[in-house]
Amino acid sequence: MKTDNTDFKHLYQALIDRILKGEGYSTQQDRLAAFANENVQPPLDLLVDKVAHQAFKISDKDIDMARQSGVSEDQLFELIVCAAVGQASRQYQSGLSALADATKKEGGPYAS
Repeated sequence: MKTDNTDFKHLYQALIDRILKGEGYSTQQDRLAAFANENVQPPLDLLVDKVAHQAFKISDKDIDMARQSGVSEDQLFELIVCAAVGQASRQYQSGLSALADATKKEGGPYAS
């Protein structure tokens, strides 16, 4: 199956719209905060930041601390997904920006 860049952008935007604007167990405000990794209430802020920057270090203790905030399993799942997709989105946008900058420069071994 061949897809072009337009298909990917459409799918990417559909994912973002669904997790941030669709129905969920968490509020849209909480999902957006987790996605942006900003203004997340403690103790969820520690887990959201860890998902974004050091996911490989997440432990049962981190999950247990987040549960103490009173969120349900479903809410916690949504916030973790939003945090992960938010970080991936920032990296994706950064990569696109770097690619655009590289292709604007004349010469250089990696410009196209």
